[in-house]
Amino acid sequence: MGRCGLGGQPVIETQGLCKTFRDFWRRPTVAAVRGLDLTVTAGEVFGLLGPNGSGKSTTIKMALGLLRPTAGTIRLFGFGPTDRRAKARVGYLPEVTHLHPFLTPRETLVYYASLFGLPLGEARRRAEELLEMVDLKGAAGRPVGRFSKGMARRVGLAQALVNAPDLLVLDEPTSGLDPVGCCEVKELIRLLASSGVTVLMTSHLLADMEDVCDRVAVLARGELRASGRTAELLRQPGVTRFLVDGLGAGEAESLRAELEARAGRPVCCDVPAVRLETFFMQVVSREGSARAFEVAPFLRAARQAREESGA
Repeated sequence: MGRCGLGGQPVIETQGLCKTFRDFWRRPTVAAVRGLDLTVTAGEVFGLLGPNGSGKSTTIKMALGLLRPTAGTIRLFGFGPTDRRAKARVGYLPEVTHLHPFLTPRETLVYYASLFGLPLGEARRRAEELLEMVDLKGAAGRPVGRFSKGMARRVGLAQALVNAPDLLVLDEPTSGLDPVGCCEVKELIRLLASSGVTVLMTSHLLADMEDVCDRVAVLARGELRASGRTAELLRQPGVTRFLVDGLGAGEAESLRAELEARAGRPVCCDVPAVRLETFFMQVVSREGSARAFEVAPFLRAARQAREESGA
């Protein structure tokens, strides 16, 4: 994706990271993570992939300081994950968004902002900017308990951004959303990454990960099995595709036969298709213009202030 943050300073670093769960008598029961070495750099979207039980959630919990490693190290911005200097720079959206059903989105965001010690005026300003960013201004006065899952997910994403984090951790951010909601969340992730926020995310929806991740790591049984840039991992070596506009069936067959004769090997010819998600969004967007998301002004200001201070 070529974002400017790629190749920057490490945001998350793990070396030989291990986590073994034990029973009541301290006997080892499950080795959830085994010798994990990873580096996530500033400004990229990094995806953790793997089946259930592969160690994704355990790794995230160790990064958030909710679990202690059995062995190895994990550092965020050069600090331990329980260090307040690291925690202040992290936003987290869990897989299940537990929001108070009787609070409105505005009240929810002001409440979470107060947990970071923000003055009431600043908390209210950030809440309004985030509501605009996630397109919930029109529903800002309704109780969250009446929201659809997609709307509640956007409130959850907004609360994860209220402290203007440098690192955003997203656990299954598109889980249970309809296609429109999925596209909106992915667009917000791309927007945040382009503004300099580092994103670590997990998902079982591999198409979503392919859409937004710069790099991915595949875990299985707690071990790292593959990692690298998404485009490079998915590239088919030794295969080249030509795309030519405006060819009729006869012209296409003639060119295919000529290429086959010159190459001395079989040449396939097909008509490229758009993805089903793209087709769906084109159809439903005919009813109205698509929403253009923009980063909340306080997020841009916080990023600029950190860059100027060298933090």
